[in-house]
Amino acid sequence: MPPALSHLDHHTATVQDAALLEQVMRYHERTKHHFARFAPGPGRLDWANQPDPFRRFEGAPLTRLPLLAPEDEPRPPAYDSLYAPGAVASAPLDLRSLSRLFEHALALSAWKQAGDTRWALRMNPSSGNLHPTEGYVFIGSIGELGESPGLFHYAPREHALERRADCPPAVLSQMMRNFPPHAFLVGLSSVYWREAWKYGERAFRYCQHDAGHAVGALRIAAATLGWSARVLDDVPDATIEALLGLDRAADFEGAERENAELLMAVGPGEFQISTSTLDRQLVEELKEQRWYGKANRLSPDDAVRWDIIDTVSAASRKP
Repeated sequence: MPPALSHLDHHTATVQDAALLEQVMRYHERTKHHFARFAPGPGRLDWANQPDPFRRFEGAPLTRLPLLAPEDEPRPPAYDSLYAPGAVASAPLDLRSLSRLFEHALALSAWKQAGDTRWALRMNPSSGNLHPTEGYVFIGSIGELGESPGLFHYAPREHALERRADCPPAVLSQMMRNFPPHAFLVGLSSVYWREAWKYGERAFRYCQHDAGHAVGALRIAAATLGWSARVLDDVPDATIEALLGLDRAADFEGAERENAELLMAVGPGEFQISTSTLDRQLVEELKEQRWYGKANRLSPDDAVRWDIIDTVSAASRKP
């Protein structure tokens, strides 16, 4: 590439980055609370249009994860041992250990009730207990989940995995070739509307906050199994969307969309990873496989649109 053109491309990218940063900072300033006033919000809670806290994909095969008692294997270790490298024996990767991972990371922790109103609490803390974070797992073949590897969505109310897509073993093997043996991927997305229903323009802040809570919960849940969990820092948002099926418009027709947050590599033992991204071409091959289910609608009426959330979301996309 001629030096002048290379410099021009770099200059253009720098200008674009500066413009995007300015949009993010403008959002930050606009949505701050002030001494004399709160940030812009809905002003009231439209209880009739409160979004459902549970996403499901109608038509997707559902596999319930075993509900394990505290004394069942794999048993959670003493808390202090989580911070001593090698102190926790690595659990084998099977349906029981996968159940423990999601139980301690994203599952329901309790039900509460006041009068006729009943609501759930979860292991991962959430702003206003609204839980905008959705969890996915891309994993090799585990007998109870079906013969082929695939992508699954975690359904916390049922403590179950619903199959979203099949993946040929050869594609999965190529996609995971730079990761340790038996490693798999966990993906997180956000439903902005779940937070915007209550918090208006500040919803984007809270979705990032909650994604961080979920990462922490997943890392400590993995540690209880003697596993590692590493965020893949360099995966573009478009790749995450393709892998998790978030860009499949027909699957979200009439339903509230989800936005990509991040991917994590999770697996048995202490490991380091030699890559923090994925081969986009291999991810694209997943689009050609069989997909299952359509997303449920979360609110009876249309979500209230906050344009500044769309703006900051677009400005902060990872290219």
